[in-house]
Amino acid sequence: MNIRKLMADQEPPMELLRLADPSSKIIIDYLARGECYVAENTDGIVGVYVLLPTRPETVELVNVAVSEHAQGNGLGKLLVTDAILKAKEKGFKTIEVGTGNSSIGQLALYQKCGFRIVAVDFDFFTKHYEETIFENGIWCRDMIRLSQELN
Repeated sequence: MNIRKLMADQEPPMELLRLADPSSKIIIDYLARGECYVAENTDGIVGVYVLLPTRPETVELVNVAVSEHAQGNGLGKLLVTDAILKAKEKGFKTIEVGTGNSSIGQLALYQKCGFRIVAVDFDFFTKHYEETIFENGIWCRDMIRLSQELN
């Protein structure tokens, strides 16, 4: 498995990015402001994440996604771990991530990788997304914010 920064002349893997965020408009916005990293194997690009600087010394990990056929093999954890390492290498002091209240697996993954819940952005998904999102049988309404200090 190789994880690398997406080359400037490469099209971002939008289908994969939309697995983590259904809004193409929001994806295009943070791709313009952040750095996209892709995970490749012999099948091509199977994972993606974006590092988005937000405040001095702080970066947000957005849009962690693994292709459906590659899920369940630890690639999500590998992507999150790689993002933490890249953020440290770039000199950031804090890495943040946000996920939906209905994203049970993602909440567990981020906490296993050292993130702690720091806030809830109530009604984030009802305010910023036109379509209603359901995941794991739960209405996705609130953004759970997590953070990790990088030492």
